[in-house]
Amino acid sequence: MTLGELAASPRMHDQCDKATVFRLLQRLAEKGIARRLGLHERAAYFTLLIPGRHADYLICTECGSIESVKAPCPVHELEDEIRRKTGFKNLYHELEFFGTCPACA
Repeated sequence: MTLGELAASPRMHDQCDKATVFRLLQRLAEKGIARRLGLHERAAYFTLLIPGRHADYLICTECGSIESVKAPCPVHELEDEIRRKTGFKNLYHELEFFGTCPACA
C-alpha cells in the first residue's frame, strides 16, 4: 500500500493524519516489522515483514507502481548455500526489479 492509501483507509482516516501514519510506518520499519519499497523520491510504499514469508517486487521507474513478482524466487537456493558456507544466522534477502511497466511503455 502507499502511504496515501493507508492514511485514507476507513480505519485510519478518522484516527490520524498522513504525517502520523508516516511516522508510525517509519517506526515499524526501524523495528524490522515493515519495509519501505521502491523509488523513495516517489510515493512511499510499505510492506509488512512476516517471518517465513517472502516477496520480490517489480517497480516501474516511470510511474513508481509496485507489484509483487508472481514467480518462484531464484535466490532461495543461493541464500541456503551462503548460509551453509558462511554460518550466517537469520539470513534473508530483498529483491527488487526496476523497469518500465506495460502502462508506461
